[in-house]
Amino acid sequence: MDKRYLDLLDEKYDTEEKVVTEIINLEAILNLPKGTEHFVSDLHGEFQSFQHVLRNGSGRIKEKIEELFKDILSEKGINELTILVYYPEEKLQLIKNSFDNKQELNGWYAETINHMIKLISFASSKYTRSKLRKALPEQFVYIIEELLYKTEEESTNKEPYYTKIVQQIITLNQADKLIIGLAYCMQRLVVDHLHVVGDIYDRGPEPDQIMETLINYHSVDIQWGNHDVLWLGAYAGSKVCLANILRICARYDNLDIIEDVYGINLIPLLNLAEKYYKDNLAFRPKKTSGKDLSEDEELQITKIHQAIAMIQFKLEIPIIKRRPFFNMSGRLLLEKIDYDKNEIVIHGKTYPLEYTCFATINPENPSQLLEEEQKVIDKLLFCLQHSEKLARHMNFLMKKGSLYLKYNGNLLIHGCIPLDDKGNMEKMMIENTTYDGRELLDVFEHHLRYAFAHPEETDDLSTDMVWYLWTGEYSSLFGKREMTTFERYFIKDKETHKEKKNPYYYLREKEEICRKILAEFNLNPDHGHIINGHTPVKEIKGENPIKANGKMIVIDGGFSKAYQSTTGIAGYTLLYNSFGMKLVAHKHFNCKENLLQNGMDVLSMKRIVDKVVERKLVLETNVGEELLEEVSALKGLMEYRYMK
Repeated sequence: MDKRYLDLLDEKYDTEEKVVTEIINLEAILNLPKGTEHFVSDLHGEFQSFQHVLRNGSGRIKEKIEELFKDILSEKGINELTILVYYPEEKLQLIKNSFDNKQELNGWYAETINHMIKLISFASSKYTRSKLRKALPEQFVYIIEELLYKTEEESTNKEPYYTKIVQQIITLNQADKLIIGLAYCMQRLVVDHLHVVGDIYDRGPEPDQIMETLINYHSVDIQWGNHDVLWLGAYAGSKVCLANILRICARYDNLDIIEDVYGINLIPLLNLAEKYYKDNLAFRPKKTSGKDLSEDEELQITKIHQAIAMIQFKLEIPIIKRRPFFNMSGRLLLEKIDYDKNEIVIHGKTYPLEYTCFATINPENPSQLLEEEQKVIDKLLFCLQHSEKLARHMNFLMKKGSLYLKYNGNLLIHGCIPLDDKGNMEKMMIENTTYDGRELLDVFEHHLRYAFAHPEETDDLSTDMVWYLWTGEYSSLFGKREMTTFERYFIKDKETHKEKKNPYYYLREKEEICRKILAEFNLNPDHGHIINGHTPVKEIKGENPIKANGKMIVIDGGFSKAYQSTTGIAGYTLLYNSFGMKLVAHKHFNCKENLLQNGMDVLSMKRIVDKVVERKLVLETNVGEELLEEVSALKGLMEYRYMK
């Protein structure tokens, strides 16, 4: 073992007693039940729905309350306590307003504090006292621990003591703060670790709020989705990624995120749009946010939408030409247009064009940006890269993120592992070297991290590779043969709109394919699962999110409102505790005001995915591996001291 490392350990554990105590502590922790993992995916800016799922632990909090209080509280009482734990500030105010006198309110306070203490004790039974202490509200740690750890004998002998503690909390007007602190402690205890399996950004109105929540969450990792990589790419200096972001925000009426949240000035883009573009039915914003737009606002967004779409199509051309191994020459669509006849040849077939907006295109050189367009995209990139808030969000996304994650024997990946139709790993040649499977994903991630670390390099291979991750045939995030954005805007024939999926998306139904993929990532195919997002599961049409005899679990069920009419639900989440896995299908979350008033949670449907025969311990987890390494190091320290 490295001498410098041992010397550092020697300083931290400077006596034999400290070393022994820590070894005993760690060895004991290894034999506790594993904590609950919570998996969410494809949040797409839907902060309110995400926050609710986080607050209720995908139903875990209500399960705990029902289990503990089923013989003590009525159904109404259970619902009231449940909503209090979810939204303590708002529910407290409603409850306080319902009491006519202070004596009755004080009685409710005393009863509720006792219920909350019992609930915390019940939910924390598999954690060490040290871990629980870190989750407790800091200002009340001593008081709560006194109430938590009383034995039956102490309860009998010291009952006036415990009663007085609660009375004084109420008398000193601290009951609200204590209840709120205990509620948030409970939310933290039911989920030990959160996995976000991609796509925080785009479509929905509040991705920034989701990012703020994740930054402050106690334990989280992120597997990047294709939309997340688009934002990372723009911040890394890719103008074509930035154009895509702006186009999508215009399409879904979310330009507020760009201008108001991240402080990026869109006036130059609006001025350009006003100069060259008119109303266009194909570019009107989708109305999924519930906001009412005036005619002028809708027209402005429609013009911006056209302006940035044309800049995007122009910026794609030089990348495709300088990277022939991207195999995307078929997407040089601006060069395939007959501008006199207003038609285009795609895959050998001629199609008429409609809703065209080609005022800024030079037919002799379609990729050429007008001087005004160049200035606009340069200014937008400068503003984006100098947004303090966006910098914080992107750095966190990079720090906590990866293209895939091996965690507790499972493979977490947003999109796909590119396969051919026979189930073999699809090969891609990058600069004369061929990659496939896990190695291909590692190369993709290397380029993304390099581009992010070198934002001043804007036309280099790594920055181009980030855009490829968004739209390329062999991208593990895109998973389709080509992206038909142009066709959807300008061609009526819907056959041209179809995007052929990688064979992965039908082969993942087969257990042998999933076992093969798990083995590719050095995971045990007998015990491991692939946890996938990206493609909404159409439960309304009978599609099963649990595939390949339980080896594949798809958890994109439509958090995004734009998908809910086709999925029939409002998102899947997955829970994995020491007893096994449960998939939760959520109904549409309207608003917390209804929940607070009616006292009924949004019903969720649970399906057992995998029930373990023996309860899984910390020893068998990623955390367990780290603790075993610590134990080994401490034992090495003892030998090192003896040798000295």
